[in-house]
Amino acid sequence: MAWSKIEWTEASWNPLTGCTKISPGCKNCYAERMAKRLQSMGAPNYRNGFQLTLHEHALNIPLLWKSPRLIFVNSMSDLFHDEVPLQFIKKVFATMELAQHHVFQVLTKRSRRLAELAPQISWPQNVWMGVSAENGDYLYRIDNLRKVPAAVRFLSLEPLIGRIGTINLSAIDWVIVGGESGPGARPMDSSWVTEIRDQCLRSNVAFFFKQWGGVRKKKAGRSLEGRTWDQMPAEVTNRYQHAIA
Repeated sequence: MAWSKIEWTEASWNPLTGCTKISPGCKNCYAERMAKRLQSMGAPNYRNGFQLTLHEHALNIPLLWKSPRLIFVNSMSDLFHDEVPLQFIKKVFATMELAQHHVFQVLTKRSRRLAELAPQISWPQNVWMGVSAENGDYLYRIDNLRKVPAAVRFLSLEPLIGRIGTINLSAIDWVIVGGESGPGARPMDSSWVTEIRDQCLRSNVAFFFKQWGGVRKKKAGRSLEGRTWDQMPAEVTNRYQHAIA
């Protein structure tokens, strides 16, 4: 069972592993650190370390999980990496379409390729599509996401290493914000977070604050101005809870 400790999901599924860095948010990549650790432990799927590797044998894993859950797709890679063939991407989406009892959360930094390939992909209703942006230089990724015919679109503004500024939240259902954690973690200013939260409140967009981060992220916690923000997209949350019932 691939249970996840990530606050905004329940499980992870990695039909591919490994990636390459494309923007400042990738500098201290947690997946790279974990992949190298797993390689040293002899984990079969990480024999290539953090080199991009497709795992055909893992494509049907979610079909074996009978109870409904939120599944983060490729927590250890990026499905829309330039070196991932379209046919393999389609296989991943075919599995998600078959596993209607789950909700899948797909996240990418490769928003241009996402927008380019989206018309060639079948988009089942149980797939959430998201993009990551670490500061205001990458707002174009959000614009690309709006072109995608996903039932739910979300933003992962983490690791937040700079001010985002004004966000066009039209057609966006959910926003996650989190600080960087682990060795070399870069600090996150509280004003960057509250500015995003206030935009979400004004636009009636679900807001989820993951963590302050830092070298000791547990000590820093995830409380923002005296409360925890765990909002989820209402439409999909209702659908998911119905599936559980």
